[in-house]
Amino acid sequence: MGQAQQTENNEEIDVKALQDMYKRFVLECPSGLLFLHEFKRFFGVDPTGEASEYAENMFRAFDKNGDNTIDFLEFVAALNLVFRGDLEHKLRWSFKVYDKDSNGYVDRDELRSIIDSIYRIKKGSKTDTEDSKLTVDEVVDRILEAVDSDGDGHITMDEFIRGAQQDPWVLNMLKLDMNPARWVIEHRRKSAHF
Repeated sequence: MGQAQQTENNEEIDVKALQDMYKRFVLECPSGLLFLHEFKRFFGVDPTGEASEYAENMFRAFDKNGDNTIDFLEFVAALNLVFRGDLEHKLRWSFKVYDKDSNGYVDRDELRSIIDSIYRIKKGSKTDTEDSKLTVDEVVDRILEAVDSDGDGHITMDEFIRGAQQDPWVLNMLKLDMNPARWVIEHRRKSAHF
């Protein structure tokens, strides 16, 4: 099938997947705009659960024009980036998720907040990895040490990208857990019927 696109995880997104997502998008938000609470429902996120803050940061990164809604074009553009984008584009998108206040850098508190959310999601899904044996603060310290090249306590986008490209552990911590492709594919499997 020439319409399928292989992703890094050897999962496929094809025209049928996009059509299914569009049907679900229209079903969830007939106005054509997806608000935060609808976005959480779309991905099956409990409004106050472990993944809530993670979803809020993802929502902000999808919302390109900053109007606090996601239209279908923003949604597809973000998914296209996630599924087809090169590593640098994915890291730029991940940086926007981490940079909660959109001031152009990630500080210790922002980094800690996202890592903490990721840890709570992992605990909820019983995904025990080598990394989850480290405390949140140990992970944050290790990332800052590896990525914050000028030692000012702030990670710029350039430092974020450079650090992730140079250190596979940092790359895994910064990029892979922030990839919503897995959520989309799992959700599509769970709700194949609309």
